[in-house]
Amino acid sequence: MTFRTDSRQFKRLNRRELLKLSPVLALGAFAIPKLQKPLLKAGLGFSDWASARLFRSGHLAHAFADSEVTPFAKFPINDYDVDDPGIDLEKWTLTVSGSVQKPGDYTLAQIQALPRFRQNTRHVCIEGWDVIGRFGGARLVDFLKMIGADPTARFVEVECADDYYESLDMATARHPQTLLCYEMYDQPLTREHGAPLRLQIPTKIGYKQAKYLTDLKVTHVLQRAGYWEDQGYSKFYGM
Repeated sequence: MTFRTDSRQFKRLNRRELLKLSPVLALGAFAIPKLQKPLLKAGLGFSDWASARLFRSGHLAHAFADSEVTPFAKFPINDYDVDDPGIDLEKWTLTVSGSVQKPGDYTLAQIQALPRFRQNTRHVCIEGWDVIGRFGGARLVDFLKMIGADPTARFVEVECADDYYESLDMATARHPQTLLCYEMYDQPLTREHGAPLRLQIPTKIGYKQAKYLTDLKVTHVLQRAGYWEDQGYSKFYGM
């Protein structure tokens, strides 16, 4: 008799009441060990998908006055493996491949021949710290034009001298504040900060801003999202 009463009551639950129950059901699902990982992965995937569609390619990250810039000596040095992978700066080139008209090896001088942009922007680390730095370099979008990147390509992948690797969606790669950075505080990059070339992307979290670049590939299909992304971190992570 009790079962019949409970059954009738359950059938009378309206849609609003069921929606009220959904957070409880979701929490219950997370309590099942086998469901935790796929649920987290699905949630992260949805977050990346939504963030990419909300990204405004013409919206600029905040630029700061010179007086607000963190002193260079207090700008943290953060790396994936080593502070200095031992690049021969005299012989260094950036190897370009993929969906481009002009693949090959590009010198720092060729990159520096592009218009230089300087910006005071915030660098945010996933570890919880952030600083305002002064960065200079060539816009990645100008470099993509120089190498004849396929305008329909979806991604830019980079590899680094310390075996780190990273990727950018094309909207971020073409953002006007995304730099192939070769300067900090109006001076050439130091080895500890990624010399001779790094990514500087004020619309992204710090781990997207790879240092010690050696290879750049323009592609339609993403082969590797990034070192930390392959450990389960967000692929998009916009600021």
